Amino acid sequence: MAHGYFEHLVREAGLADRIMVDSAGTHAYHVGNPPDNRAQQTARRRGVDLSGQRARKALREDFEVFDYILAMDSDNHALLAALSPAGKESKLHLFLEFAPQLAQREVPDPYYGGADGFEQVFDLVEAAAQGLLADIRSRHGI
Repeated sequence: MAHGYFEHLVREAGLADRIMVDSAGTHAYHVGNPPDNRAQQTARRRGVDLSGQRARKALREDFEVFDYILAMDSDNHALLAALSPAGKESKLHLFLEFAPQLAQREVPDPYYGGADGFEQVFDLVEAAAQGLLADIRSRHGI
């Protein structure tokens, strides 16, 4: 959902030719699969299409390609930190660092819950994605 919504924001801002968006998991459980149907339904209700996304596993090379590596929670942050090449650790952030107005620091995993969990996660994603875009614009002058 974070990938899809952030990509949506980037397109709306007219920056799709300057900002590349991708997502990956820290485990290979769902490689090649589309997002969970509940995530797709939640996003669709909010005007975001996730149907073209496919899961992949995070790679060490991602730290070379991307300026930001975002983790949803501290467990995934630790796994990504272990994957990071020396000198690239500063690229790694918790996603909700970009939404300091929220009381939460981690995005909960809604997978084992009901549809309401996906709605709550999308709310968090919206706030953090807007903050991330503002940070990119500020740091990179776009």
